[in-house]
Amino acid sequence: MLTPFIPRYRNFYKVRFPTRRQAGGKSLLLTTALAGLVLPNIASAESTASAPHRHADATVGHVEAKPSRKAEALRPVKAAAGEDILVSVARRAHGTMISVGEAQIQRAVPGTNPLKVLGQAPGVMFQSADPQGLDVWSTQIYMHGFMQNQISTTLDDVPLGELTYRNYNGLNPIQAISSENVQRVDVSTGAGAESVASTNNLGGSLEYQSSSPKDKVGGQVVQTFGSYDLFHTFIRADSGKLNESGTKFFVSYMRNDTQKWKGGGNQFSQQVNAKLVQPVGEESKITAYFDWSDLHEYLYQDYSLDIMNNGGYNIDNYYNGRYSGYVNAYNAALGHYPANFSGISDKADAAYYDGAANINDYLGYLQGDFKITDRLRWKTTVYGHGQTNALTWTNPFYASPTGSPMFEQVKQPSIQRFGILSAAHYDIAHNHIEAGVWYENNQFNSTMYGYAEPALGQGAPLNAVDSFHTRDAFMQLFGQHISTNTFTAYAQDTYNIMPNLALHFGFKSLLNTSNAGNGYYNNAYYGDGEMMHGSLTTFRAFLPHISGDWHFLKHHELYFDIAENVHAYPQAQFKTAASPYAQTEASYLASSASLKPESDWAYAIGYRYSSRIFDASVHAYRINFFNRLQQITTGNIVNPVATVMNVGNITTNGVDAAITLRPVNGLSWTNSISYNHSTYDNNLNSQGVTYHTKGQQVVAYPRIMYKTSAIYDYGPMEATIDASWTSQRNLSYTGDAKVPSYWMSNFGLRYRFGNLGKYAHALNRVENLDLSFNIYNLNGAKYVSTMGENGFPLSGDFQSFLVGAPRMFFGSIKVSF
Repeated sequence: MLTPFIPRYRNFYKVRFPTRRQAGGKSLLLTTALAGLVLPNIASAESTASAPHRHADATVGHVEAKPSRKAEALRPVKAAAGEDILVSVARRAHGTMISVGEAQIQRAVPGTNPLKVLGQAPGVMFQSADPQGLDVWSTQIYMHGFMQNQISTTLDDVPLGELTYRNYNGLNPIQAISSENVQRVDVSTGAGAESVASTNNLGGSLEYQSSSPKDKVGGQVVQTFGSYDLFHTFIRADSGKLNESGTKFFVSYMRNDTQKWKGGGNQFSQQVNAKLVQPVGEESKITAYFDWSDLHEYLYQDYSLDIMNNGGYNIDNYYNGRYSGYVNAYNAALGHYPANFSGISDKADAAYYDGAANINDYLGYLQGDFKITDRLRWKTTVYGHGQTNALTWTNPFYASPTGSPMFEQVKQPSIQRFGILSAAHYDIAHNHIEAGVWYENNQFNSTMYGYAEPALGQGAPLNAVDSFHTRDAFMQLFGQHISTNTFTAYAQDTYNIMPNLALHFGFKSLLNTSNAGNGYYNNAYYGDGEMMHGSLTTFRAFLPHISGDWHFLKHHELYFDIAENVHAYPQAQFKTAASPYAQTEASYLASSASLKPESDWAYAIGYRYSSRIFDASVHAYRINFFNRLQQITTGNIVNPVATVMNVGNITTNGVDAAITLRPVNGLSWTNSISYNHSTYDNNLNSQGVTYHTKGQQVVAYPRIMYKTSAIYDYGPMEATIDASWTSQRNLSYTGDAKVPSYWMSNFGLRYRFGNLGKYAHALNRVENLDLSFNIYNLNGAKYVSTMGENGFPLSGDFQSFLVGAPRMFFGSIKVSF
């Protein structure tokens, strides 16, 4: 169940505003009421200026324009709809900000991807083929028309790289931290902040913050049961403060297992998180974090309009956990297809034997956050990350040496990266100055092997969710090693002209160099050619960022944000992404003159009104996007003909509008509408054919989204319901192939028992007991979810989208000690 996007006035934030009297080092701590578009599940802060003030055991605060005296008449009030914690709101320097808090995430089904909660915000679209948003092949988020690999992602400042399947410079956030350990996700839906360590923040940033160990000894146990044998377990133990210095830590274990909702196979993941905090004095600390993630998932088969319209929504791969599934796939590879495939034109690609993802990650960091003087803070983080993969599809178009007409095609990439971030923050007079650097070395190995499947009756088929050892492969298809060095530096200043008016000025410099060797290219399989090789550099000396925030009159606020950003060339694997490295040397040379790093100028302006009775906001934006790179694909999806093209420039104009009403105590009702007009500025020419893409809406992103949600809180009981409408989306660049619009709704009910000591003294250690019930896809919609996982066609249909999950039910119990 997605928690609803319901703005609510009642949030406050502690911020420091330096004055001339603070020249001697003293500071004035003000607690101000921030009247904003804030919900019990998503706190929004749509702009501006920031400067962090860190404490030994606290998250970063943010300097902003202080509300006028009239606005200060507003006071934090108890939420009418009963949120049990205060959600911090920060109007930061990097555009529209939405803060998804711990309480919001925990209202969703336990284990749900936090980005799925974010998907209820205006201008944001999250898609996945499963109800929790954990299927790594299908998870996808868009913000204001930007794809997920154009949005930067970090955890506690540590860069997580580009948010893609087959990641080449990081990992998916769900593999970096369990959702129960996420304190909040700060999201910029406009220009990404210059301080964020990334090479791809064209469309904003996702900044995950992990929760801190508790001061008291305690723990938490969460157990969820759901449709299709879903079983989710989370256990966390907190040490509490171990000594006078305040040393404390937590350790957690998560396990999620479910059967696919169609086809055969399960989706399993387990994860260990640990975090230790050692205070140093009163306002400094050293933090260590560790993550281990182990994921094994059978994946859903990709769809085309042909398959959906002529075969229905329940076609999937042949694997069913029994030998009969292999027999059916074997026969299909010989040209004998099931009867329900009769109406499908491309029967061979409608289903394969199986497809799976096996991903193992280790991530860790050591971070020092020190108060040097009353005005100066210094923060440095050293981190490392390693990842191994076995990503499989059964290929029915090439025989195994055993005589089987198919083989297991396994991509086995690996990542080893290390980096350091360091930043200093200095306050003087009305200025909040910050400067920092980031360096990372990333070693990315991209390989694919072929493993033999047995002839019928000659043994068991391969286990797609097991380890694959290259010594057992009968051939290598390709191999490539890419070494990347990244260096960025930034400087920024937030100037409080008046207590209620702040201006922000900053810039970022970026140098990113990747080098690929000649690699290995199987000419017998692919035909004559070679892997793309050589060095590519992205350099920008000055990427400016300017923003402002003004609180005026009572309840009113205005803001603006302007920034330039660039996306360094992605590394990527062969035929998997819009990267120069993902094609042959010949294809690269043919298009190299037009391939340039993606860049953009992003502009935003907004207004907000906030009061106890209702909140309203309007956010308008314009984006001039230059040199958008896209993967153009044809043929079958196990060995497509893939080229990377510069599809030219894109112009985006859009607006988000939202209003929340609180007519009676305990009830909040929110409605939002988003309009996005993102169109290509040019027609495309490929192999002498002109494709009329000019003026067409960008692929995969809807022009209109409408969202409504309500929450009613009555004592210990809470009920939520949300619904959304998504307009049709383009599958092809010319817009001649589209997926239809759809409605989606969800429902949730929760009962909070509180401390069980009131029922029996022996249960006094149980601080809280929650029971919850959720329904996903309440209206039973049949809809298209993820799009473009295999690229997009210039024109016509292509097998590159997934259908969404049906109605499902979940029940959960959470016990806190």
